[in-house]
Amino acid sequence: MATGKKILVVEDDADVQRGLAVWLRASGFTTSSARDAIEAVSVAKREQPDLIVLDIGLPAGDGFTVMERLKNISDLANVPVIVITARDASRALPDARKAGARAFLRKPVDGDDLLYTIARVLATG
Repeated sequence: MATGKKILVVEDDADVQRGLAVWLRASGFTTSSARDAIEAVSVAKREQPDLIVLDIGLPAGDGFTVMERLKNISDLANVPVIVITARDASRALPDARKAGARAFLRKPVDGDDLLYTIARVLATG
């Protein structure tokens, strides 16, 4: 799936972040990363990603805060977000959808599921 698309991985767990980035780069994506809500917005502004993989549980604000901030930045308002979380799906999924997430995956994230979800989200614009 060599696409060259830029993906921002926002994850506070260094091992999970590294694993996702390695998997995505091996699949042809360019990656950047952030470990908290403040850094996520800053890196997104600088890198202008094509898609964001976003953990909900983050330091310095949660993933919902990040999505709200991105909506208010014209260059980033339409960047698709895939939420990944270990939180209970019955509560987190409706909140993620309401915040604008295009897809929702539970941790631990299966690499093939992530790639399929990314392809689907990118294809639908």
